[in-house]
Amino acid sequence: MKRLIFFSFIAFLAACTNRSGIPENILPPDKMQKIMMDVIMAEQFSANYINRDSLKKDKVKANQELLEAIFKIHHTNRVEFRKSLNFYESRPDLNKNIFDSLAAYGNRHRNELFEIKSIKKPGTLPEK
Repeated sequence: MKRLIFFSFIAFLAACTNRSGIPENILPPDKMQKIMMDVIMAEQFSANYINRDSLKKDKVKANQELLEAIFKIHHTNRVEFRKSLNFYESRPDLNKNIFDSLAAYGNRHRNELFEIKSIKKPGTLPEK
């Protein structure tokens, strides 16, 4: 009988938890999405430019400085970002929403992101 009461109590507690709420110390999904977008773009920049730059001696430090600049722009820090990332990784339903939004944004703006901008020489007239 004690086991039945114990398991009923545990089931009651599990049913009463707020699975849709996000704790106060975790970044909200919309802010996390913006930070993740910048982090992903920074990783691509790093892979394409910083890692190939032979003049950069400390590539790890350059990558860390890039990430710290992103965190400063978004008014957060590495610890808060890591804690939020761990939370969203433990919640696949919320994590899926963030990455689906990132994928949708990338698909909508793919042409803009990969469009080659023509570079005009100084002093030339615009084409008609």
